[in-house]
Amino acid sequence: MNQLDARISELSEKYLPLAVEMLKEVIRIPADYVDKPLNQGGDPECGLSNHEGPRLEYLRDKIIEIGGVRSADDIGFDEYGNLVWTVSDPDDGIPDSEKRVVYFDGHTDTVRALRDQWLSKTNGSVDSYDGVIESGKMAREFLRSELGYLPEDSEWDNMVFGRGSADQLSGVISEAIATKIALELASEGALKGTIIRAYATAVEEDNDGAGPMFVMQKVLPGGEPELIPDVVILTEGTGDAEKGALGIYRGQRGRMQIELTVTGRSCHGSMPWEGLNPLEFGSAIISEAAAKYDARDGFLDDAFLGHGTRTASWANLETPSDCAVPDRWTVRFDRRLTVGETPDQAVKDIENLDGVKKAREAGLQVEVSIPRYEEPTWTGYQPGNPQVYMGWATPEEHNVIQTAVNVYDRVVSPNINGSPETEGALRKQARVDRWIFSTDGVGFPIPEENKSIDVSERKEWVHAGGYKHPPMFGFGPGIEQNTHKIGEAVDQRELRLAIAFLARFPSVFANVG
Repeated sequence: MNQLDARISELSEKYLPLAVEMLKEVIRIPADYVDKPLNQGGDPECGLSNHEGPRLEYLRDKIIEIGGVRSADDIGFDEYGNLVWTVSDPDDGIPDSEKRVVYFDGHTDTVRALRDQWLSKTNGSVDSYDGVIESGKMAREFLRSELGYLPEDSEWDNMVFGRGSADQLSGVISEAIATKIALELASEGALKGTIIRAYATAVEEDNDGAGPMFVMQKVLPGGEPELIPDVVILTEGTGDAEKGALGIYRGQRGRMQIELTVTGRSCHGSMPWEGLNPLEFGSAIISEAAAKYDARDGFLDDAFLGHGTRTASWANLETPSDCAVPDRWTVRFDRRLTVGETPDQAVKDIENLDGVKKAREAGLQVEVSIPRYEEPTWTGYQPGNPQVYMGWATPEEHNVIQTAVNVYDRVVSPNINGSPETEGALRKQARVDRWIFSTDGVGFPIPEENKSIDVSERKEWVHAGGYKHPPMFGFGPGIEQNTHKIGEAVDQRELRLAIAFLARFPSVFANVG
């Protein structure tokens, strides 16, 4: 370690209790709203996509309070509802137009808490919002069977339990503490030659990457160099239950929704010959689609990102009663797109199913489409984007990935002591890999022909498959296999090291460390 490495490591440990306090609070906040009557300011959806307001307002105020920005003028909400704050060193003697622009990105919405199930399945020991209620009653056997990875029982004091702990609130908190440390060490070079733009985004769970989409479509076009990212660090959890915690993730598959609507003719259930049953014909389509996926018929594979997938993920039945032939059935497929797969072909694959042809020949209407996301954000912004989210990969040889490994060696490896380095535990050696699931990264790619953003060659954006995007990678606390589950948890030791990594990366990237 050099002096700045050591100082950042020291402060990441010093401020870990503050980080844990903030993490527990952003997990807890929905508890103030979910059971309160609407006419008293309650919101049963608080904390979910489009309902992040109280959490984001707390973060804005807290980041100002702890010194995560120089002044309150450096933090605020954009029209979409993202919280964004900026830090730099105005006294480093380098013009803003020549500084390296580092984006931090993390989403603040969570999936539904399922609070009653948390309490019942953990013997009342863990609440989805309040975390551990009674440590002596911890349902350890259940939690180990439910989650992908937990450390030894003697190390459970390091765990923070609650909905969003691993996905992705701990990543957002690591951004806030990292900017605090970078500002505190600005005189020692922590911000020299760089500008950090940190984002806490909205509506990632329901509309992956829509926060960054807003930035790419509404903020960056026509922007000056000091606004255009040289690198994006996604703080989504980069741990794997078998490979280890805190990987450096340089890519992910794309994702899309495909909507299938089957409309028939309703009638009384006692005389089904009078109707056309969309549920029965639609079920045959679903079964055929599942069989084709199981056989990998029509799916490509990639050595790095993995194979494309498709699964039925949502359905809605319109029917007069449970003793009638239904009128309409709508189902959605979650389709993960690997290298070489396109949204257009994925839609055609559903259109070409034999079950679709048979339903139409029988007189039913079958529509296959890509739905648009129309729900307004917590600020009232209406995205209206097609639900297609592009995959991406930053080449391993790219400077940002090599810099990430360098930073890991500087401030992560030296602070890993006593780890078993097995399963989901911390590793001394940096691991470069990719996500299984989706992240905000899907919001950054734009078509190659889009010239609205003036990107200099110095920024070294990635160009592939007809798209371009800033060089991106992920580094964040949390094990992928622990997310979206009862008992979701994150290890605060990962939080501490993610803070150190984020605080150190900008100055190393700017080649002044």
